[in-house]
Amino acid sequence: MYMLAAERRDHLLGLLAREGKVVAKDVAAELRISEDSVRRDLRDLAAEGLCQRVYGGALPVSPAVADYAARQAVAPDGKRRVAAVAAGLVRPGGALILDGGTTALAVARALPQDLDCTVITHSPTIAAALLEHPRAELFLLGGRVFKHSAVTCGAAAVEAAQNVSADLFLLGVTGVHPEAGLTTGDAEEAAMKRALAARAADTYVLASSEKIGTASRFRVLPWEGVSGLITDADPRDAVVEQLRATGVEILTAG
Repeated sequence: MYMLAAERRDHLLGLLAREGKVVAKDVAAELRISEDSVRRDLRDLAAEGLCQRVYGGALPVSPAVADYAARQAVAPDGKRRVAAVAAGLVRPGGALILDGGTTALAVARALPQDLDCTVITHSPTIAAALLEHPRAELFLLGGRVFKHSAVTCGAAAVEAAQNVSADLFLLGVTGVHPEAGLTTGDAEEAAMKRALAARAADTYVLASSEKIGTASRFRVLPWEGVSGLITDADPRDAVVEQLRATGVEILTAG
């Protein structure tokens, strides 16, 4: 089957939309072209931000790699639903590590105004949102500010993280995929998230539906490293069902 380059591109994008992944060797066999040709096409799509290349093929790219201001307009209702469920996990008197990002900001806003708790965060935005919570003790971890997500990261921030502990970490990621795991777009940010997860008894992932089935470049944690996933995605979504079948606890934010 001969296809023009534009037709191959449309075919690959269609596979990503329908099946949630592209396996280069399978496409090469189907179209009777070389795997190198498929890989070149995937490189071109990745350069345009239309897929995330992985070993052997590609996955859908997360829309959550846009800048912080733009991300605030992405799925705000879904983020609020996820935040409401996440806020319910925070117990009076407990200690919470709250990640940065737009979904975590929705969690901060969803916490009861009079909640007596300790919140540890590496996000100045999160800390500012909790200034009006009179009974919440705030600890802000310092370091180099990564402006994309309005968080601190780097060696100083990771070292600060190693000196705290909490009952719960609410983790934000840009990609949630059964095979790629939990991913984000920056290596230092991923390292900071791992450092924070290591300091909490339980880690729950905050993931509004647009992140489900997508991937970014850097892995944060494998599924074995978290306690569960909070999402507003349809429980019958194929990716959600696949995660549940592998034993991941899914908290549905309806």
